[in-house]
Amino acid sequence: MTSSKRIRIDGEKSRERVLESAIRLAAIEGLERLSLSRLAEAAGLSKSGLFGLFGSKEDLQFAIIDKAREVFTHEVVMPALAAPEGAPRLRTLCEGYLDHIAFREWPSGCFFASVAAEVGGRPGPIRDRVAKEQKRWASLLRQSATRAAELGQLRSEASPEQLAFELGAMLTGADIVYLLHRDPEILERVRSALQARLGEGGSSKKR
Repeated sequence: MTSSKRIRIDGEKSRERVLESAIRLAAIEGLERLSLSRLAEAAGLSKSGLFGLFGSKEDLQFAIIDKAREVFTHEVVMPALAAPEGAPRLRTLCEGYLDHIAFREWPSGCFFASVAAEVGGRPGPIRDRVAKEQKRWASLLRQSATRAAELGQLRSEASPEQLAFELGAMLTGADIVYLLHRDPEILERVRSALQARLGEGGSSKKR
């Protein structure tokens, strides 16, 4: 292995290690208030080494968002895309979100729900990026609900767009309440609501 390739690999490993720590700290302190000194200490780097990996605080913030999206996609989206189209996929998306906030060790529930509350009133590129991620999630719910309607799988008379909006709002609300109380019954109530709206034909994932 050449020295340049080894340096690149070591740099990538350091970057990943920093991002794992950064997501946890950002979940506690917020993206804007993230302490670079604490992050550097947690990652075993100097502040200059930290900036050497990311260039600027804003670049670091974008990298944190990218990493959080990677985790969310792996834990929530990809398993749902393996489910049949329509109601099963829609329910798997919703149940995956609930599992994500229940088992993810970040102390903020869903990272994007937490960050959206932080940056929602602060115009700028970070807010725009978080809004873009929220739209992607809403679009995925809406597409699945529309397909479920086309397949005649929906019990509700509401439009697919309205159903997708209500499900997204219900999941975000559950995230907030669960974060406050850490009561598994909260998530079970949401699962019961999903069953009432979408029927039994959803995720078969063991919990």
